[in-house]
Amino acid sequence: MILQIYTIVHTLISLVAIFTGILVLFGMIAGKRLDGWTKWFLTTAVLTTVTGFFFPFHGFTPAIGLGIISLPFLAITILARCSRHLAGAWRWIYVIGAVICLYFNLFVLVVQLFEKVPVLHALAPTQTESPFKLTQLGVLAISAVLALIAVIRFRPEARLATS
Repeated sequence: MILQIYTIVHTLISLVAIFTGILVLFGMIAGKRLDGWTKWFLTTAVLTTVTGFFFPFHGFTPAIGLGIISLPFLAITILARCSRHLAGAWRWIYVIGAVICLYFNLFVLVVQLFEKVPVLHALAPTQTESPFKLTQLGVLAISAVLALIAVIRFRPEARLATS
């Protein structure tokens, strides 16, 4: 029962991270800082990564590996935004880091959808089939293109105060 509640809370945090991450990404593409949404995105992205480590441990899994990989990207993204205030190269480091953090959450969303949604599970029961691979490739390609656009268009003034 406790594990079910924990899973629901973790999932809700993940969905908030994805939703706010998409808003932040499109804000960057529009050249807007969206400070409030960014705080929610970074906070929930950290929370979803950290809470992922507290599920019962039954050996090393791809989910644990992705969580370990996510942490440095989150740290650099937060550093670029909050400590370096997007000054100089920290602007594009922040943009790329934020999109990578969002992509990791989208990657897991696709995995979960193919595991839990019967129609999708039937298309790719082992997640080695073409529909799964093509979906993941599509998410990666869209993320990369949007990241490039965001790097070009997101040029806010650096702020001295923490945002």
